[in-house]
Amino acid sequence: MQGEPPGFSRGEDVSKTQPGGGSLLVIDVGTSTLRAAIVRPDASIEHTCRVGISPATPASGLVEFDAQQVADAVEQAANAALSKGGPVAGVGIANQRSTTVVWERSTGRPVAPAIGWQDLRTVGTCLELQEKGFRAPPNASATKLAAILDMVDPGRDRAGDDLCFGTIDTWVAWTLSGGVRGAALHVTDATNAAVTSMVSPTTLNWDSDILDILGIPASMMPTIVDSCGVVGEALILDGAPPICGIAGDQQASLIGQGCTVEGAAKVTLGTGGMLDMCTGENRPERFDKGPAGTFPIVAWQRGGTPVWGVEAVMLSAGSCIEWLRDDLGFFRDASESESLASTCTDTGDVWFVPSLLGIGTPVWDFGARGTLLGLTRGTGRPEVTRAVLEGVAHRSCDLLEASENDTGLSVRALRIDGGMSANSLLVTAISNYSGRPVEVSPVLEATTLGAGFLAGIAVGTWNDESDAASAFTPARRVEPTIGDSARSALRQRWLDARSRAEKTIPELSGITF
Repeated sequence: MQGEPPGFSRGEDVSKTQPGGGSLLVIDVGTSTLRAAIVRPDASIEHTCRVGISPATPASGLVEFDAQQVADAVEQAANAALSKGGPVAGVGIANQRSTTVVWERSTGRPVAPAIGWQDLRTVGTCLELQEKGFRAPPNASATKLAAILDMVDPGRDRAGDDLCFGTIDTWVAWTLSGGVRGAALHVTDATNAAVTSMVSPTTLNWDSDILDILGIPASMMPTIVDSCGVVGEALILDGAPPICGIAGDQQASLIGQGCTVEGAAKVTLGTGGMLDMCTGENRPERFDKGPAGTFPIVAWQRGGTPVWGVEAVMLSAGSCIEWLRDDLGFFRDASESESLASTCTDTGDVWFVPSLLGIGTPVWDFGARGTLLGLTRGTGRPEVTRAVLEGVAHRSCDLLEASENDTGLSVRALRIDGGMSANSLLVTAISNYSGRPVEVSPVLEATTLGAGFLAGIAVGTWNDESDAASAFTPARRVEPTIGDSARSALRQRWLDARSRAEKTIPELSGITF
């Protein structure tokens, strides 16, 4: 990147001045659980402490978090992990992206519930902005921040400097730095900032035109820093270790699975699914949605230089298994889905399209809905469960094909993490339908490891991102077991089924960005 835009702060890279750094503490904030863990110099993860932070759903389409609960969980989990595995040389942060927090600079008090990344309350706003030529997805932070300001300041008199905006990484860093009692660190890294829809892709700095359109004061915005580099001290922790690694969850998972070279890709299957591919240091030719429905992302940034990638999105993955468990009572535990599905040899030509919240990449149809096709009198719980798992596998292949089409790169082997990666039937189906080997991450949540690598590079535990690639050893590698002809036929049947799910709610299908 040429030069440094106003408001940019380069985190100090101390990897050359402090060789041989030690262990790292990582705070990893998911959608329902906050984890703190110790990452050792051999890339092992120890002393994980988990605290629940489940969101509230006060009405259909609304997803909210108690930001103070998150702050309390940060302190509780971090101290618990350190008491067992400390001291540490640095702290890394990985986080659910786009969840939006607003608080008072003077008191540190959140002024409203944090709006979660899944929240759809701003769909109407997105449509209105679309008519003005500004496209923002409803899961980005931009319209969520405007919605919070409308709640707390309906008159839009927003000239004051006391309000702070941040995504979850910002809130965690503020908390760790002591907030108003300490250094009051107000930062976000490039990976998180770039997916807020409020950053200029050419400068990677806050876009004043977008802020003006949404009525957001520039004084609210955090300083954008490197993903790898010291940005402050965690004053609330023993020894005040430096905060030196920050990344959004998907980018952290990309690094944690060693996908740090051009064309390396991983898919994370949790509540939803994200496929991310590293495309290198060359700036993308376009920053909007590609023809195949992927988006450019900042994979990480170090020394002021961004490394780029693309991302493809599945809106429903593990949530479909939760639907079978919680709403249909097919089994008591999600892990039982594999054993139930394995009691039949195939789905009996039953097809399930996992689009409970719409279809993301490649068609981006928010009006699509979950679809179950081919039911007969002989269809039972095993066939339906297997169809759900195979539907998630086909959607994973959709994401892979879209990423390759938009980048022109070929993925030799796909890496996988997330809770669903423990399901062997699913992993085999992904390998079969993609025609590629699938390498399963040795840890279900590679986000913790990725944030650990970023923090460790900053303090000299590792030299650079290539160490993350060399450290990756899959828990298992699954090869395809079907031929090209069978694969092609099954994929065509899948595309036919997927098309049946589209445009179920036409007014929502009209949302584009």
